[in-house]
Amino acid sequence: MDQIDTEILQQLQRNAKISMKELAATVHLSSPAVIERVKKLEEQGIIEAYSAKVNLKKLNRDIQAIILFKSIDCRSLSDFCNAHPDVLECYRVAGEISYIVKIATNSVETLEQFIDEAMPYGTPSTNIVLSSNEKAVIAPFFDKN
Repeated sequence: MDQIDTEILQQLQRNAKISMKELAATVHLSSPAVIERVKKLEEQGIIEAYSAKVNLKKLNRDIQAIILFKSIDCRSLSDFCNAHPDVLECYRVAGEISYIVKIATNSVETLEQFIDEAMPYGTPSTNIVLSSNEKAVIAPFFDKN
């Protein structure tokens, strides 16, 4: 991977529907060269999939929360989170906290219900998201020299 591959990844993360022609212009290459690079990134597994960013508010999921769990039953908590429709992300982590769960739900009542249903698996500490500043995952990491 070089700086151009990194730029391609950044552009695709911002807009997965960008045309190859537009992407080529952005990274200052020909369309065939960009198509070949994207195909190689896919074949190498660096690009695993393309996805859509969903507006949670339009889906009536106005309440987002980050819940930290001190788990007493890791497998069951993981299974519960994987099956729950409000869970966006679930991370098992090392340290005093064993799981970090991000959920998006439609009310404080459904948030409370999620917490109540999860309590048999561990002790939760809930943090309601007030705002977020999402950034692209890939940042430039190559030497500019």
